[in-house]
Order: sequence, then structure tokens, then C-alpha cells
Amino acid sequence: MPFDAAAPSYDGQFTRTRLGQRLRAPVWVELDRSFRVGDRVLELGCGTGEDALHLASRGVAVVATDSSEGMLTAARAKMAAAGAEDLVSFQRLDLRSADLAERMAALSDGEPFDGALADFGALNALADRSALARALASVVRPEGRLVLVVMGPFCPWEVAWHLVHGEPASAVRRWRWGAAARVGDGARMRVWYPSPGTLRREFTPWFDPVASRGLGISLPPSGLAGVVERRPRLLGGLSLLERSVSRYPVSAWVADHYLEVFRRVPG
Repeated sequence: MPFDAAAPSYDGQFTRTRLGQRLRAPVWVELDRSFRVGDRVLELGCGTGEDALHLASRGVAVVATDSSEGMLTAARAKMAAAGAEDLVSFQRLDLRSADLAERMAALSDGEPFDGALADFGALNALADRSALARALASVVRPEGRLVLVVMGPFCPWEVAWHLVHGEPASAVRRWRWGAAARVGDGARMRVWYPSPGTLRREFTPWFDPVASRGLGISLPPSGLAGVVERRPRLLGGLSLLERSVSRYPVSAWVADHYLEVFRRVPG
């Protein structure tokens, strides 16, 4: 898997960076708003387990899944070090599996989840997410929340950076169907960049949209972290601007990632 090689360095290159922490903070605010002590949540694309650990620290049980054994190994080690193994369990799950609905049903163990989470682009590995939405509807209780963080099709930072550096093809790569993206130390995989409108259509009629906001509007994408990591004052100023503009739902359309919250339709 492409992310196996990236797992050992992922936290150092993103999770623990100043930029990574600022981008993740609004996601945690939404997680704390959506889930409460005693809830049980399904996480898709858990990576190294940073979000699962946060939820566990709030008394939320997590069934964390990922397609990468390398990421799962790193996540299990993180839970063990934090003493959170009682609240977090791990399973390998590839969202592209033909029998995805059956696999999710097995993970639920006959009891519906109180919600689900997919952070920082886990859903971008899918060309279409309608089948995933249908599968989630079968395992999430009525009124349960989905917190989804997806890479969008238009990132002004990325477009401007590549145009300034004479790379027009890279500037518009997100607009290509199944664009090749580099993962970790050179591995490549196909990625799709749905707009907020496309994502909402895919999750209807099983889920209603509740909230929407951009992540990485004035803040740069993680691939350009070096621009701000060495300039703390610049990072601080961009963070203030980010907090101001991200209050508006339209920000989801002009950001590196966007956060969409859905509510399971009753019945």
C-alpha cells in the first residue's frame, strides 16, 4: 500500500508540525461537538491514530480502520503508549472493497455506531462515494453524525504556488479525473477531488448536511508547510485570518480541505 512507507514519518512531517496542529484543531472542535462520552464511532482512514486518541481521551470508543497495515501498526503503538487500548480497536478496511457494506456490518457487530469520522482526505481515494454513503447509512444510528474532511478541487495556495514556479500542469492537477498524487517517499496513487456540492449529492438521501467550512484557506497545504514552519509570525497571522474567513460556508469551496458534517436521516 502507498501509505505503508509513509507511516513512520507521517507524524513528524504533518501531525506534530505547527501547521498540522492548526489544521487539525477545528476538526477536534467539531468532533467534541458531535460526539459525547459513551458514544461509539467508526473511523475511516485512521492513519496513525491521532484523531482516535483524541476521541478516546474524551471517553468515546472508536473502531478505527485503515487500508494501510503500516498506518495501523503506528496507530496501535500510539494507543498502547497512551494506555487507550480499552477504548480503541483497529481493523483493516479498504474503502474500495466490493463487499464494503458487508465488511462495515461486521465491524458494527450488530449495534449501530453513534457516528463516523473520515479525516484529511481518506475519502479522496474513491472516484464516487455513493456506495460508501449507503454502507454508512446501514451502520450509523438515526440522528448520528458524520464528520468528513475531504480535499477539494480548488486550493488557491496550490494554484498560485505552481503558477509562480512555472508549473501550470501541477496548478490544475486537482481538476483531472483520478489525478496521480505522490504519497510518502515517492509512491503514487490515484486521487479524486469532489466539490462540497458533489459530496452532498452523494450522501443524499441517507444524510442531511449540517455544517460546512474550509480547512487550509489562508493556511497553506501540508506540502508547503516549510513556507510557514520557519516563520512563526507569518503562521500566526495566517492562522488569525483562517479563523476569520472559515466561519463562512463558502470557504469550503476555496480551501485545501473542507469539513462537512452530516446527520443521519431518521427512518
